[in-house]
Amino acid sequence: MPPDPATPPRPKRLVLVDDDALFLRVFSQNLTAAGYVPLCFGDPAAALAALAAGTGADACILDLDMPGLDGLAFLRALSEQAAAIPVMVLTSHTAPMFEEEALRCGALDFVDKSRGPAIILQRLALLTRPGRDQDAAAAGADLKLGTLLLSRQSRRAQWNGLEVPLSRTEFDIVLLLAGKPGLDVGYREIYDVMKGDGFISGSGEDGYRTNVRAAIKRLRRKFEQIDTGFAALENYPGFGYRWRSND
Repeated sequence: MPPDPATPPRPKRLVLVDDDALFLRVFSQNLTAAGYVPLCFGDPAAALAALAAGTGADACILDLDMPGLDGLAFLRALSEQAAAIPVMVLTSHTAPMFEEEALRCGALDFVDKSRGPAIILQRLALLTRPGRDQDAAAAGADLKLGTLLLSRQSRRAQWNGLEVPLSRTEFDIVLLLAGKPGLDVGYREIYDVMKGDGFISGSGEDGYRTNVRAAIKRLRRKFEQIDTGFAALENYPGFGYRWRSND
């Protein structure tokens, strides 16, 4: 029997993991007020066990700096469990090295705690929106373009037969650009892949461009570490970037 359209949707259940008891209490109240059902854990090992047992959670919000089992170790353990749950890292450790490693370990978003509840809740809505993490097999076949190979199922990239250690976000950027070889892709479209459609960041109306430039610089460096002559990723000044069609 189809669901009754008058029946309200089930509130999304969130696993919130942080060893700061005050933050857990205050932020869980914000989540509840926003219509979520938070399941709070001050002990990351207990949270991991609950997820392994099947909590039915729609997403996990995770701190990085925790005793015993830190956030990165938590992400690695969650990956070993093959738990299909999107994870947002919410932390005060915002240096790029922490963000890159968290995304590499499986986090889908990385947010500074100081951004405040309104921004965090907006990012959470994007993270848990329907179809956000569709089954990889339904996403399509691998993309082969010259010496570039992108596996949509494993979200891995190869260049000249060598693996390029891209984060999930970097993989999505390359997939977007290489999926339109020879065509110019604007800053806004690239940023929407990074953070979600319409998300606003940075200073001023076009502040997001700084974020895109930094992301492109990081992923270009990873290709150059494998191939010093790498030149497939080109800049279109004032507009965005393109992936050369003949590479």
